[in-house]
Amino acid sequence: MTGLTADMVVDGREPRAPVLARNGRLLGYVLAPVSRAGDNLDTQVWLADVDDVGVARRVTTDTATESRPRWSADSGALFFLSDRTDRGTPQLHRFAVAEGTVTALTTWRAGIIDHLPLAASGHLPLAASGLLPLAASGLVALLAEDEPTEEDERRARDRDDAIVAGERESRARLRLLDLDTGTITTPDVFGDRHVVELRQRPDGGPLAVLTQASADNDHGPRSGRLHLFDIISGAVEDLGPVAADARSLAWWSAEDGWHLGYLALTPPALHAGTAVFDLALGSRVLRNRTADLSMCPTELCQTDAAALVVFADGLNTTVARLGPTDLTILSTHPGRLSDLTTTGTGGMIAALTSGRYRPVDVHVGPPAGPLRKITDSRPELSGLTLGTQEPLAYQATDGLALDGLLVLPVGRTASEGPFPLITIVHGGPYDRHADRCQLFWFPSAQWLAAAGYAVFLPNPRGGQGHGHRFAASVAGRVGREEWTDIQTGIDLLISRGIADPLRLGIAGWSHGGFMSAWAVGQTDRFRAALVGAGVVDWGMLAATGENGQFEAALGGSTGWSGVGPHRHDAVSPVSFASHIRTPVLILHGAEDTNVPLGQAVYLHRALRHFDVEHEFVIYPREGHSIRERNHQLDVLRRTRAWFDRWLRP
Repeated sequence: MTGLTADMVVDGREPRAPVLARNGRLLGYVLAPVSRAGDNLDTQVWLADVDDVGVARRVTTDTATESRPRWSADSGALFFLSDRTDRGTPQLHRFAVAEGTVTALTTWRAGIIDHLPLAASGHLPLAASGLLPLAASGLVALLAEDEPTEEDERRARDRDDAIVAGERESRARLRLLDLDTGTITTPDVFGDRHVVELRQRPDGGPLAVLTQASADNDHGPRSGRLHLFDIISGAVEDLGPVAADARSLAWWSAEDGWHLGYLALTPPALHAGTAVFDLALGSRVLRNRTADLSMCPTELCQTDAAALVVFADGLNTTVARLGPTDLTILSTHPGRLSDLTTTGTGGMIAALTSGRYRPVDVHVGPPAGPLRKITDSRPELSGLTLGTQEPLAYQATDGLALDGLLVLPVGRTASEGPFPLITIVHGGPYDRHADRCQLFWFPSAQWLAAAGYAVFLPNPRGGQGHGHRFAASVAGRVGREEWTDIQTGIDLLISRGIADPLRLGIAGWSHGGFMSAWAVGQTDRFRAALVGAGVVDWGMLAATGENGQFEAALGGSTGWSGVGPHRHDAVSPVSFASHIRTPVLILHGAEDTNVPLGQAVYLHRALRHFDVEHEFVIYPREGHSIRERNHQLDVLRRTRAWFDRWLRP
């Protein structure tokens, strides 16, 4: 077979959002392209028979953006969002399995954001917030912004569109769609709050509703509240505030009544990793169920009985059952497992997972395992020879246990070293390198291994997979201990004869880009660096990035913390720009709102001022992730060319 090419990396489709029907026989999922050609993203909803592996069919034949498949309670219909009837404006559609037909259910001019088919419904009284009576045969809860008014349309037409902060902010509201009449009603029950997530009680009871004061990413996640909404009576109960960045709602029943759980950041810091919070609705007692664990919860999945929890567990992933007082480990899976979905009883699960040498696919099986592959979304990569990937365990200078991955050049063994070594730092920092196939559009291990490089993928402190204290340790101290953790791993690989100390490179995207910029300001040992969408000034990021206060928790202060000196200056790479001698490749999306382009411009101007060899590339129309095919190809090819120039004389 021919070797790995950039086109092979970015072409093809990957599965997303698997959803099992309650009958356990049918699986819905989305196939999404790795890259986008032009402005449109052609995603497809597919349907597979769990017992007939390899047999799957598309739900539609349209070129459209399709997403968020959800099953009806009777497994007879698959609901999903699609803009097939109005490009750019997703509407709710229903695929009737027996008939094989697709029906558009809404024409909401603002588009539908999310939906939840309800297990039971009844008549809402006219008195309940002025709602029209809804038929008893079925409801779907919708999340959607308000439709534009005549005044909104006039403003758009006349370009009378001055933006006043806090005015006319977009907010998702709860809507109820009557499937019999097509009527959409809007309960006026949460005021002007932004509705984030819904979850119905398994017995068809009330909705748990998570709201925020705003859709703004800086303020909204810090203002969450939890509510109960009774579909029949229209009554609402406010359960109070939740911890920051709450998500992943799940109900379960215990001897003391109903419990409602969610994931959120561990208080009081805004960077301390996620925890599972358990609210007993009878007593209103709230507990952190994962406080002392050495792994980190990433998903909470509702069943008709006890909830399932997905944990990042070192380099691997663990699935557990959340009991009334304890946590039962059910299975551990190599690498990363995500997007867990279950039948109603929880007797079968489906999830996205991959192996070291095979890309992500949908797998199904019992929660205790084993899981079997249902999809084969990237057959063109089958048989491709990749670099040997192996786990790496070592200790930090203070004795802390660390892990990571080593990927060797394709066709080579460790005994043939030393090799030029590129260290790729993960984003987040609350993320990790899992023991999965390391082949992506951004600088990735197998892409570089195919060009003859050994690649080190470290998991320094601050990331996922090792519990709360491990994650919290970098708050206000980014670049400190996590940098020494990375250096210790590099030194280990040099001592083992794997890495050539005279041919070292470093790369990363987002927080990994920050660490790359930080590294070259601390040492001259790297021959080349790549800074992708990287942070160079934490105070500037807190002021202009979409996640302001969360970034301030990492940097330690803001520009409005006083006249200084500020803590964030001591951990900002731009403060050390005069020390940089390493050639730097800077890549950034022009429309990045997470880490705005100004960060890259700041680094570019600093390097130009100090006459440091560098190349600065801006990708038009791109945000924090690079999505267009030609741009992804450029990232891959430019990355290799940059390191080849400096590390392979």
